[in-house]
Amino acid sequence: MTITTDPPQHSPELRAAARHIGRRRFLTVTGAAAALAFAVNLPAAGAASAAELDARRITDNPFTLGVASGDPLPDSVLLWTRLAPAPYQPDSGLPAQRITVHWELAHDEKFTRVARRGAAIAYPEFHHTVHVEVGKLDADRVYYYRFRAGTWISETGRTRTAPAPTGTATSLTLAAVSCQAYTDGYYTPYRHLAQDDVDVVFHLGDYLYEYAVNSVGGYRNYTDRTLPAVFNRETVTLEDYRLRYALYKSDPDLMAAHAAHPFVVTWDDHETENNYADDIPENSVPPEEFLLRRASAYRAYWENQPLRRPQQPVGPDMQLYRRLRWGRLAQFDVLDTRQYRSNQAYGDGSQIPGPDVDDPARTMTGATQERWLLDGWRDSAALWNVVPQQVTFAQRKFDLTEPSRVSMDAWDGYRASRRRVLDGAKAAGVENLMVLTGDVHVGYGFDIKADFDDPDSATLGTEIVATSIASGRDGIDKPANWDTYMQANPHMKFYNGRRGYVTVALGQQLARTDFKTVPYVTTPGAPVTTAASFVTEVGEPGLTPA
Repeated sequence: MTITTDPPQHSPELRAAARHIGRRRFLTVTGAAAALAFAVNLPAAGAASAAELDARRITDNPFTLGVASGDPLPDSVLLWTRLAPAPYQPDSGLPAQRITVHWELAHDEKFTRVARRGAAIAYPEFHHTVHVEVGKLDADRVYYYRFRAGTWISETGRTRTAPAPTGTATSLTLAAVSCQAYTDGYYTPYRHLAQDDVDVVFHLGDYLYEYAVNSVGGYRNYTDRTLPAVFNRETVTLEDYRLRYALYKSDPDLMAAHAAHPFVVTWDDHETENNYADDIPENSVPPEEFLLRRASAYRAYWENQPLRRPQQPVGPDMQLYRRLRWGRLAQFDVLDTRQYRSNQAYGDGSQIPGPDVDDPARTMTGATQERWLLDGWRDSAALWNVVPQQVTFAQRKFDLTEPSRVSMDAWDGYRASRRRVLDGAKAAGVENLMVLTGDVHVGYGFDIKADFDDPDSATLGTEIVATSIASGRDGIDKPANWDTYMQANPHMKFYNGRRGYVTVALGQQLARTDFKTVPYVTTPGAPVTTAASFVTEVGEPGLTPA
């Protein structure tokens, strides 16, 4: 979308401070914390220094952005909300004072059997967001939750705990979603997902986009409202990112999906800036200044997502990769392929691969995260080892001619890194490997091959690519390059260009994948259909039509 106003910038004083601090010091904890404290004007004494507001003085509904839960553990759930009576204002309609928020967790929707209750503080320094880690819960149970601030009570959310680590969980149904550009259409797939019977939702990145949103919401083409001018600019500062989350999270279909299911989230690029790599921005901005933008984006991301304390960022750094388990049925190794990656080879984009893509010094994950992933596989006792991550993992040729162009931003641009991951899976004895992917605004189903250029080589796993919620607008079942892609990539078993989401039912004998799509998103109310279904049998990786 064309940006119609000049993008905001950090203050001249802050930009000068970033250059003075320098990249090396910025990347230390002390330097990063100091820089961010300066960036967001935190008080010297920390969050506790804010005065308290009597919540009974809140005169308008503060729960305009709904509720959410995330990262289910066997004995714990994470609950989230944010107080925002006026969500499209920088201060959200609240003074810079802390507010006590009460919460309840119950076994039933009517809250007649309350399991736990308590209070949390919504601090202005964290934009009055609330993250409550509720522990001492029963494993493998559904719970209902709500918040209260003064006389206001939030909507009720539904969440659940994971099975016990040694539990004999027999099934799990997950949904995978990605890429929800607000300007490209309505979030109709979320309305259907909210009513679907799934245990957990994995969001694989591009929860928001940094690009400007005009007064009619882009292709939503509102006629019943006018969006404020604060959205009609690219996100750069902390205030920009916070306001953009307010816009996105005010969507009723997204709120419904969050209230219905726990989410496990990871980011891609647009939560910060398109196609950034580590501290290297898309445009010619000094790394020190870009790290200030990254610090703002990461902070707003944590504030607005159902994430636990270990994910709270420090300056421009945030450990988002983490591991979740579903009894002995499944292990989820959630990756971050943005924060630690080497710069894209050959100037990014679609290129014919050269020697750089096979350079072992280049990495998609960074050495520490790669080691964590491979060690986790060696220690895994799970039947299914699932890797939720961002960009296309399998080889994806764009041409029938050789050599063919491939994406430098995907794993094709980091082939040595991909080879180490697949060798690690093989060495660990991982038999049922499944990769979940977003990013590309289409649905794909791939067999992961030992040698992608040899269709007869061993199949090592399955990749399920979730199409976008809205990005790319309505789309089409068979894009113009459908025949080319299917011929150039024999391991590609499915390709569809509509919007929607995917569900995967993991069981003891097989996994069933259903690609669910809607015919349009530029107007609301589209029905959902299943475009295709596949099964993957235990011990037999690869996709077979159901």
